[in-house]
Amino acid sequence: MLNMGQVISETLNDQETVEKTLSVLELIKSGGLAGQLIILILFVLLIAASYIYFERLFTLKSASKIDENFMNQIKDLVSIGNIEGAQVLCTQEDSPVSRLISKGISRIGKPLEDINTAIENAGKLEVYGLEKNVSVLATISGAAPMIGFLGTVIGMILAIFELANAGGTIQMDVLASGLYTAMTTTVAGLIVGIIGYIAYNHLVVKTNKVIHQMELNSVEFLDLLNEPI
Repeated sequence: MLNMGQVISETLNDQETVEKTLSVLELIKSGGLAGQLIILILFVLLIAASYIYFERLFTLKSASKIDENFMNQIKDLVSIGNIEGAQVLCTQEDSPVSRLISKGISRIGKPLEDINTAIENAGKLEVYGLEKNVSVLATISGAAPMIGFLGTVIGMILAIFELANAGGTIQMDVLASGLYTAMTTTVAGLIVGIIGYIAYNHLVVKTNKVIHQMELNSVEFLDLLNEPI
């Protein structure tokens, strides 16, 4: 009988352990309508951040690809006066660097200062294109934790409201919905914010590398025009 009692006790303990285990989906469902709405908003922000990150990442990778012999070929063509051939080569390369060089080639014959200004203006347009939607990613990384904190405040308000209407008896099941809302939205907001922050900084580093590449090749092209014929 003693052994049977121990078995029953262990079985009940196991059942209680299983009952206390919640999946992520069940945890979200337990947060109530307010918590579910905020989780939905954060999920949409996560999808938007992921799309922007991968779209920009592929764009930056494509922009950074350039033939190692590109500038050498430009030098050879410009030195022999084959301006049209240099323009064709820039068109075939089709990268931010080649577009800057193409803008400079189109100004050959004008003062060096005008050529430099034309390249700088073209560079600003290229940088604007490279940074497209990156600011949205920065906004998501900052807004997501704030939205999660809003859910926390709403959850605590709901918990306090239920507590005030409980007739002086504190029952955890009465507070559960509000507490679930508070905790799940906080965690979700922090997760989305951290992912957005890391993605944003990674794109900034990648963008700066492309910009440096553009500046380096532009200076090399201007040095070519300064060389004595």
